[in-house]
Amino acid sequence: MKFRAKIVDLACLNHFTRVSNMIAKLAKTCTLRISPEKLNFILSDKLASGGVSMWCELEQENIFSEFQMEGVSAENNAIYLELTSENLSRALKTAQNARALKIKLTNKQFPCLTVSVELVSIYLPALKTMKSVVEKMKNISNQLVIEANLNGELNLKIETELVCVTTHFKDLGNPLLPSESVSQSRHPEDMAEVHIDIRKLLQFLAGQQVTPTKAVCNIVSNRTVHFDLLLEDVSLQYFIPALS
Repeated sequence: MKFRAKIVDLACLNHFTRVSNMIAKLAKTCTLRISPEKLNFILSDKLASGGVSMWCELEQENIFSEFQMEGVSAENNAIYLELTSENLSRALKTAQNARALKIKLTNKQFPCLTVSVELVSIYLPALKTMKSVVEKMKNISNQLVIEANLNGELNLKIETELVCVTTHFKDLGNPLLPSESVSQSRHPEDMAEVHIDIRKLLQFLAGQQVTPTKAVCNIVSNRTVHFDLLLEDVSLQYFIPALS
């Protein structure tokens, strides 16, 4: 059995997320049926004991830009997976405002769905420069907004009742991803932003003693910021969650 699919349109991603949220509210577990044309979420409790039944159907061509699957056999070209509905819903929520989402069937001791996202990615400015800016901002506010776009622009911003300070970095460049397919609804100048604890960012910047050979910032709007550094032969991944 094989299955992989991709969503690049933001409206389709949001629609699929809403459907998943609805399923999670209706059933703790359900069966996902994947066929060449459709996805079905199925719940069939024992009616004799007062159980309920559910059948939710989605046309795959209305959601996915890429869709490949192979069922059990040519005669039975379908895949059936039992899911914890809330797990799928949570995974899709993290992908809101991502540039693309991929879903594939993997086998990690048992068959499961793997959800991965392509984030708003941008190269970081010199970390020493960034640290100097953040140190000054920390004297004004404990919260910081990081925003970036696909046009090589990154902003660090703090706001209080008395003052608003923004530092702009331009022409930083954006990493080339395996797929450069971008939703038509996402303009390169559109900003993805996340509000974080400025102290956690400063802790990360203060810990960098070696100039990295690669420094990339990935943002999921209003959810998390991910720093990906390559320090000689050491790879460092650092995540800061958004403030609630």
